Amino acid sequence: MNNIHATLVSFQNKGILLKGKSGSGKSDLALRLIMAHQAVLVADDRVNLWSENNKLFGSAPQEIAGKMEIRGVGIAQFPFLHQAEISLCVDLVEDIKDIERLPLPEKIELEGLFIDRLRVYPFESSATCKIIAKISGIIS
Repeated sequence: MNNIHATLVSFQNKGILLKGKSGSGKSDLALRLIMAHQAVLVADDRVNLWSENNKLFGSAPQEIAGKMEIRGVGIAQFPFLHQAEISLCVDLVEDIKDIERLPLPEKIELEGLFIDRLRVYPFESSATCKIIAKISGIIS
């Protein structure tokens, strides 16, 4: 098991791993996915990753399970899942110019498995919609 700095939510039983530097908008983006798109929190800030039967899973360390930091507000308690199978890794970029206009589909290797990857600028108003479209198969 590997513990990484990331946030994990589940949308329609598909785990969405949000990766980025500290302060990059992971929790903010997760909050918008939860509040506007009915995603469910799995882990905020720290995610335990492991592979099992050729699938990638994630969970929260027990001491922070169900807790999410909302910058400028405080620590909130949310309903949460104990674990999720990860279907998509979303890498958060600092500048929207770092994203190609028409990128080819990408994969990222995590725990020896290749997972679909999407790069987004988290503070763009359509960021959550792009993630939902990707995880739902609307875009490849």
